[in-house]
Amino acid sequence: MTTTDKRIGDRRQVHETLLASDLTIPVLIAVLQFIVQVAFHGNYGYFRDELYYIACSDHLAFGYVDMPPLSAVILAFSRSILGDSLQAIRFLPSVAGVGVVILTALMSRQMGGGRFAQGLAALSVAAAHVLLGHGRYFSMNAFDILFWALAGYIVIKILTDGSTRLWILFGVVVGLGLLNKYSMGFLCIGLVAGLLLTSQRKQLTSKWFWFGVLAAFILFLPHIIWEMQNDLASLEFMRNASQQKNVPMTATAFIMGQFREMNYFTAPLWIAGLVYFLFHRDGKRLRTLGWMFIIIVIVMVIGNAKLYYLAPAFLTLFAGGAVLTEQVLRKRSWGWLKPLYVSLMLIWTCGALPFVLPVLPVDDLLAYQRLLGMAPRAEERSSVGVLPQYYADMFGWEEMVKGVAGMYNTLTPEEQAKCVIFVRNYGEAGALDFFGKKYGLPKALCGHNNYWLWGPGERPGEIAIVLGDSRDLQENLDDLQRHWKSVVPSFTTDCDLCMPYESGRQFFLCKGGTISFRKIWAGERFYI
Repeated sequence: MTTTDKRIGDRRQVHETLLASDLTIPVLIAVLQFIVQVAFHGNYGYFRDELYYIACSDHLAFGYVDMPPLSAVILAFSRSILGDSLQAIRFLPSVAGVGVVILTALMSRQMGGGRFAQGLAALSVAAAHVLLGHGRYFSMNAFDILFWALAGYIVIKILTDGSTRLWILFGVVVGLGLLNKYSMGFLCIGLVAGLLLTSQRKQLTSKWFWFGVLAAFILFLPHIIWEMQNDLASLEFMRNASQQKNVPMTATAFIMGQFREMNYFTAPLWIAGLVYFLFHRDGKRLRTLGWMFIIIVIVMVIGNAKLYYLAPAFLTLFAGGAVLTEQVLRKRSWGWLKPLYVSLMLIWTCGALPFVLPVLPVDDLLAYQRLLGMAPRAEERSSVGVLPQYYADMFGWEEMVKGVAGMYNTLTPEEQAKCVIFVRNYGEAGALDFFGKKYGLPKALCGHNNYWLWGPGERPGEIAIVLGDSRDLQENLDDLQRHWKSVVPSFTTDCDLCMPYESGRQFFLCKGGTISFRKIWAGERFYI
């Protein structure tokens, strides 16, 4: 055999090994998901929260009013290497999605699932609308799901292999997860309750479990200290959001909404997973996971959580459901159901894709909505426009900044040196900070969430560009004339696609300030 023949044979053997691997299909699904997300990252514009995350990444700290610090650190790292383009800041969330797909397949394998079970578990993640959609823009949610997936896989390893030392690694993952998003706490509450309700309560007496608790606490401690130094700001934020911002929802509406959020055709799988954990003899060792899911649902319903908060909890159910599905189809010789079920899941996903990722031009998306007879649903206690909020909040920002820049440029250089710009929410402030750099605008002032903590700046505000607090002209004039001698309405936002409360808003040019922002700043705080 020649050297060339040997090389060809070695390559063929490698290819055959890869194709024979149980993880081949999950990896291909993960890569395809990544490609689809990245292909459309540049569509539409920067999301409201992305602009705020960018501002937070410019003010690194151990905490923020509305989130822990890790996502801002991740974004600061990403921006330093990749830059600020839409493709750049949305890259790592899609990478996190790849990890979630593969980890869910690994959960299935750890439970004894074969090649079909692992592929089905991976596909269910990619087909779940809310999970796929978290890769469309930068937020802590994409990394939150990854931390839940890592934690779930480690718990399954512990419960199936008895590897109690892994509780330390679990604690590290939980600590990092809490530094990313508080919702990791739901997993901890559900897990402890699940352990107490099953024979696995013995885990709670393991020294390794408590070493894991200690590891999580040490990692999370800097943020706890930050909270204490800032009057428990995040607790105030969460209380206000639950009572004043999130749409109230009954337990029935919350549970039924999960079918829509997760893709109706993944429902048989996650329901099978719950049955597998709670009732099947092979799932007895993992009964903790079934109770964990139920407890998490109860806690979220009581806490008036948003629908998508529950999404990470489905990962273990997908894995368990895939294992049970594989067993049932093999036992009953129902192999023909495999391609049918997979096809239905994919068809539904493709039909819903324009509402999950920005794959269509806006006009085509609006036409598609009309064709299906669909209308955007409110996710918060604010009216919605022609687009769902997660798309509407990608429009109108730079146009608003251009209008403000036009007002700013009417000022003399001396007046510009004194001018401050005050707006009403972190989306507006984040847009001014991000887009305003190329227009030479000063950093925005705002009382919303962490912008309030960043303070009123050094300029007293003798001259100010201020966004009105209401839509009533006279009401705005009466309010602003208490602090400035001259108040002139100068620019009104106009955006058909953005959220309704961002269109038709008036900016006022105010001169002759009689009081500084520092003196009124305490009353401008707005945590929600």
